Amino acid sequence: MMTLPSLNSPPFIHREQLMRILFSPGRLYATAGVNHLISQGLDIRPLLSRHLRGDWGDIGDDDKLANDDAVRTHDDRILSAYAITPDIKIWILTDEGITTILLPSEY
Repeated sequence: MMTLPSLNSPPFIHREQLMRILFSPGRLYATAGVNHLISQGLDIRPLLSRHLRGDWGDIGDDDKLANDDAVRTHDDRILSAYAITPDIKIWILTDEGITTILLPSEY
């Protein structure tokens, strides 16, 4: 896994977006599969921004409620899922001060 740059390092997330972030991502990591997609031109910054602002993406209602509860209680994991194409989905998982960006097959 590769460590990603600090969230506060420009131009990662704009200052206006920091005002709406619901929780800290902690340390950021991306798996080999995601790093490959990044090398092919995928920009993960908008996905990470959505995750940190509470836009959980393509998950079920029960998971969305669990994420909302985890944000309120600062407990448990937070999972978002985003369809990049019909065949490619990205998961973003925050747990215990670590956020990992991965493909579902890498879980």
